[in-house]
Amino acid sequence: MFPFTLEEFQARIANTKKKMEKRGIDVLLITDPANMNYLSGFNGWSFYVHQMLVLLIDEEQPIWLGRGMDANVAKQTTWLMHERIISYPDYFVQSREEHPMDFIGKVLSDIGQSNRSIGVEMDTYYYTAQAHHRLKEALPNATFVDATNLVNWVRIIKSEQEIHYMKQAGKIAAKAMYAGMNAIQAGARECDVVADIYHAQLSGTDEGGGDYPAIVPLLPAGIKTGAPHITWTDQRYPSEETVIIELAGCHQRYHAPLARTITIGKPQQRVSDVADIVVEGLNEVMAFIKPGVTCEQVEAVWQKTINRYGLKKESRLGYSTGLNYPPDWGEHTASLRKGDQTELKENMAFHVIPGMWYEDFGVEISESIRITKDSCELLADFPRQLLSNTSIDSAS
Repeated sequence: MFPFTLEEFQARIANTKKKMEKRGIDVLLITDPANMNYLSGFNGWSFYVHQMLVLLIDEEQPIWLGRGMDANVAKQTTWLMHERIISYPDYFVQSREEHPMDFIGKVLSDIGQSNRSIGVEMDTYYYTAQAHHRLKEALPNATFVDATNLVNWVRIIKSEQEIHYMKQAGKIAAKAMYAGMNAIQAGARECDVVADIYHAQLSGTDEGGGDYPAIVPLLPAGIKTGAPHITWTDQRYPSEETVIIELAGCHQRYHAPLARTITIGKPQQRVSDVADIVVEGLNEVMAFIKPGVTCEQVEAVWQKTINRYGLKKESRLGYSTGLNYPPDWGEHTASLRKGDQTELKENMAFHVIPGMWYEDFGVEISESIRITKDSCELLADFPRQLLSNTSIDSAS
């Protein structure tokens, strides 16, 4: 049972080809696993070796190219005909002499694509400098075009089915946040808190099980709350502490991130003061967001709010999110920041994360949202405030 209909996959292919035509791209080589999944359904933990989806401007079905043992994953998870699934032998894997791009280059030559305009995702985590070098050597007559984020921009407006999956992810995110908040106690180990979060993330809800999120739970505590991308240790929490939890629910590879700041014992006054400002700014941003406004305008509302209190935030306010694989749940397209003129449209989705980080403390209170016809809606239902593990009732 595929998570989407064949008609939806075909519409995605058609929309991608329109962008290829505008860029003069005949062949698109897709190495980002989220983009591979989006166009074909391919879903496996195989992105640590070279693989790609080949989209030809004049052919209906893409071609999957990857490691031999992963060909059955393609057969079981994609809508492609089996003859469109081509694999390389294992001696190409992490070899000193052979490289998968040698094999892929020969396949492209054999099917008559060696002298065409070829788009490659130059700035993905999965397409290395060596891969590009070997592919250019294998296809000396091809013209290479940087097609980074071409498919990502097709993905930015979600279908109703995608939104449904993100709403399921939002329910999982709320469940995981409750689990983490309830586990944070004086004397508890950070790693045990994360274990409870993971259980909630992966067990999901009765409506839908959880998938592995693209980012692990982030759990800075104390002075480390000023460093938002710290994970966890096996240290025990003291009797008074500030803890940030940033996590995501994930369902069918679709994410709904969520961040909250939690205190053990009495909160520091400076933490309470910044949290109040963050909530005020986030409330004003949420009231402003609607189709037709730009990312830059959204961020300006936030800056105006915090400037009233003499605060500044240099990092972006948020980013588009949805379908993804490690190491990131962001889509790498629109950002809520100064200079981004992207116009918000219905069924875009964003993680709005007005985090404030200082040398020795930080505060994060974020929301994942979907743009609606005239405003926006939350993907996760969770109290928007500075929390203590006794301040609200937990939910199952």
